[in-house]
Amino acid sequence: MRKTKSLRIPLVRMLPIMALLMCLSLLLPWVYIDVGEGALGYNAIKLLNSDVKLLNIKLPTILAVISFLLSVLIALKPNKKLLILQALLFAAGTISAVVCMLTAKELITASGISVRIFNISHLSYGIWSYMIISFVAVVINLKAMYEPVEYVALSIMASVWLLPIFWLVITSFRQEAGAYTPYLLPKDYTLDNFSRLFTETQQFNFPRWYMNTLVVAIFTCILTTSMVLMLAYTFSRLRFPSRKTFMNIGLILGMFPGFMSMIAVYHILKAIGLAKSLISLVLVYTGGGVLNYLIAKGFFDTIPKSLDEAATLDGASKSTIFRKIILPSSKPIVVYTAITAFIAPWVDFIFVSVIMKDDYQNYTVALGLYRMLEREHIYDYFTRFCAGAVLVAIPITLLFIKIQKFYVAGVVGGAVKG
Repeated sequence: MRKTKSLRIPLVRMLPIMALLMCLSLLLPWVYIDVGEGALGYNAIKLLNSDVKLLNIKLPTILAVISFLLSVLIALKPNKKLLILQALLFAAGTISAVVCMLTAKELITASGISVRIFNISHLSYGIWSYMIISFVAVVINLKAMYEPVEYVALSIMASVWLLPIFWLVITSFRQEAGAYTPYLLPKDYTLDNFSRLFTETQQFNFPRWYMNTLVVAIFTCILTTSMVLMLAYTFSRLRFPSRKTFMNIGLILGMFPGFMSMIAVYHILKAIGLAKSLISLVLVYTGGGVLNYLIAKGFFDTIPKSLDEAATLDGASKSTIFRKIILPSSKPIVVYTAITAFIAPWVDFIFVSVIMKDDYQNYTVALGLYRMLEREHIYDYFTRFCAGAVLVAIPITLLFIKIQKFYVAGVVGGAVKG
């Protein structure tokens, strides 16, 4: 009885029904294929027995059968450890259905059995039923254990969201060439995609682009952080004529997308002789980043002004108050401003493509990696593109994980008073 006290037995007894529905959904049509003389419907049994591989159906089938057998055992003898395993099986069923959907187009196209271009409408209600039932089963399973359903449900959705990132990482180690494969996991793995990025630089000079981006990001981070913090402090603490007017102008300018002005910016840079240079990128990113001062201003507004008044009575100047009192108390917003400024050059594509034009040596990684996806290069360079994307993501991800608590504190603190 002790083992079942913490369980909702009526919900536990519903699990075999949910698992049985998952098995029955395998008998429903999962996909319709137009063969020219009408549409052929395939359920899981037909797909498993077919000579043509149309969907990755083995894993969902195995998970459905195991889930049913395990749920019957749990209904006869409730056990929390088995319930946890059952929840994982149901969650795996949901993810496997999503994988089937993501790989359906490549598999069916490669099979050559369909006379029409495949789209998602050709997936029938069998696969949708399987996915929905398995997801509902996870919720029932967790409620049976008095577990917080909301967090776990969000975790499942996050797993689906992280699936493309997982695919990008494993593709970076794939030995087979080409952008499209009818399978998710590579057949062979290699590190050559990473090494060739740094050794074969005649066509795509990735090391040069990486250093360009790093240099631009560092200088942009320093200049933007300094200017944003000084501007935010000025608007937060000082009172001067036209203060609200300038704040309103900055707010209005920040509402317009930056790419609206990129042609004008390019011609201005060209007129002063800075086009196609890394300096121009630093100036552009710094100018755009300064308009994000409102979050820092909101954070400074939360710092008691009595600290300023006490320092003023002791003879401190405004600059001394800013450097020795405000900044030490504003570590979260300083980190938040720095990391947003540092990330901007890594992810921007529009401005660098306009400013650099055909200056190959001054590309950043965003523009350089995009060139690998052009029609004449995509087959040979796609796996190297994935490897480059992983290398770009690593420093940003590690930096964000390291200072995440300051990042969140900066956003929350800045939102208290805008």
